[in-house]
Amino acid sequence: MTITKNKVVLMHYTLKDNSGDILDSSEGHEPLAFIQGIGNIIAGLEEQLEGKVVGDKAKVVLAPEKGYGHRNEENVHIVPLSGFQADDDEKLEVGMQVRVETNEGVSIADVAKIEGDEVTLDLNHPLAGETLHFDVEIIDIREATKQELEHGHAHGPGGHHHH
Repeated sequence: MTITKNKVVLMHYTLKDNSGDILDSSEGHEPLAFIQGIGNIIAGLEEQLEGKVVGDKAKVVLAPEKGYGHRNEENVHIVPLSGFQADDDEKLEVGMQVRVETNEGVSIADVAKIEGDEVTLDLNHPLAGETLHFDVEIIDIREATKQELEHGHAHGPGGHHHH
């Protein structure tokens, strides 16, 4: 079976940046399960995996345009510190991730800077502007079930778990 739209793919992957540092990897975990062709994973990677078969190994290098895009300074916002309700007196600290309401719905922002009573939030994806180096190995391919297609993600090992 080959990887085409609406197939569930199980793959092991390691993601490195340009300097060869590992950013993310499924090594030692269940392989990642995703449904091809519906945006479960970044489009550039989907394109490269189309047509692959079980056992295939691939090195995929994605420029930022095909990955998480370029950094956009419009995604950096300065907001008043008073707008944050700390949970359990947890202090807001640089490097924390916070949920913010945007026009597009809830988004995750990195706290980039705290100065006086102003907080700088960065809504860019942490990997924006990075060239992504994927090493992937295709472990399994199967038809997606009707339920998986309705839910928009793979179920079972390596898939989407509901807690």
